Amino acid sequence: MNKHPNEKRIAQLVRQLLVELGEDPDRDGLVKTPGRVAKSLAFLTQGYRRTPKSVLNGAVFDAGANHMIVLKDIEVYSMCEHHMLPFFGTCAIGYIARSKVLGVSKLARIVDVYARRLQIQERLTEQVAAAIEKEAHAEGVGVVFRCRHLCMMMRGVEKQNSEMVTSAMLGSFREDEKVRAEFLSLIGR
Repeated sequence: MNKHPNEKRIAQLVRQLLVELGEDPDRDGLVKTPGRVAKSLAFLTQGYRRTPKSVLNGAVFDAGANHMIVLKDIEVYSMCEHHMLPFFGTCAIGYIARSKVLGVSKLARIVDVYARRLQIQERLTEQVAAAIEKEAHAEGVGVVFRCRHLCMMMRGVEKQNSEMVTSAMLGSFREDEKVRAEFLSLIGR
């Protein structure tokens, strides 16, 4: 895990950036902006200072059955590593436990470990799937992200209604078409 960012240094850099953009960082509306941006960036990148194991905090429980567990509509907020603009949407996770299950809120926390970093959606999807497979010792995992990217909506091609969908299927979710179909049916896709 990385150390906490130097918010004072980040604020100084943001102040310099405002000057380079042609703004007056001493005007009324911007005086406190560098500090606010520094705090915001520290929060939005807190995933660098966390691991799946740290957010699980021991919430791995014995389970007798090995059936599919699905959590869908997990809200996701991340920042594109190419433009440092937000992307946001939802995530659906399914896994088949062998003998252990993860606390339900911990699935969402694992998503945030990776979403709260400068990211691309494709990598984010793979990282979440791999972490759940490892931490749950799962027989199979399915992860689907559906996100809108402000780097596409506000600039560049300016396509406001575009949505990117990525999926990662591991273990039985990749190898068994019926398992994959059940998961996709349960998440409504």
